[in-house]
Amino acid sequence: MKLKTDNLISDTEKIVKITDLKHIAIIMDGNRRWAKEKNLPSAFGHKKGVDALKSTLRACDKYGVKYLTVYAFSTENWNRKQEEVDFLMELFAKTIENELDEMHKENVIINFIGDIKKLNPKLQKILYNAVEVTKNNSGVHFQIAFNYGSRHEIVSAVQSICDKVKKGLINPEDITEDTVMQNLYTKDMPDPDLLIRTGGEQRISNYLLWQIAYSEIYITNQFWPDFNGDSLALAIQEYGKRNRRYGK
Repeated sequence: MKLKTDNLISDTEKIVKITDLKHIAIIMDGNRRWAKEKNLPSAFGHKKGVDALKSTLRACDKYGVKYLTVYAFSTENWNRKQEEVDFLMELFAKTIENELDEMHKENVIINFIGDIKKLNPKLQKILYNAVEVTKNNSGVHFQIAFNYGSRHEIVSAVQSICDKVKKGLINPEDITEDTVMQNLYTKDMPDPDLLIRTGGEQRISNYLLWQIAYSEIYITNQFWPDFNGDSLALAIQEYGKRNRRYGK
């Protein structure tokens, strides 16, 4: 079994290098369904999902993937029951606080994308502190999409560009795709090469709509709490079989 695992790691590292896979984005779906299947409260699924995320982040480092972006809480998730929303906010805050030292030691660079200013001040302080503590690290760039919605992101980018036009900083005819990209939350990172969605649903769910224009999409029926480093390796190996033509 060890030989098989070693081969899986080695093969996956080779694919990452050969294909120049830099950035993986994940829609972490299935926490509640995982819990329901086991007759457990949803909270257990969300907690187990944290373990899956830690395993996946370490696997990215092991395989040589430099950027990982995960969808933790969408702008639409506020429509869930207040009890669940409150639990998710508390879980998120505690997870960042509890895992920060370890992630810092593992050289992870933490960032958040989304409308962070709409969160409560205590949570904002925790998030900004995580960014500050890890900003000089040189390992995996770990982006957490929290209170994120891609349509809101694009609208905000358009508003920012319009404001610059109004101030005479740019002319409308000079606006390019790069102009838009530089006004998105993800302006300092490459677009995702691979988008993974767990839980079997076949939709994008308002996630990185601009950025995934040419991303390869991999959908697995595996619920997020069961996802791990080997699961990521299988997704990367499938990615390695794809022919990315970019419309050619």
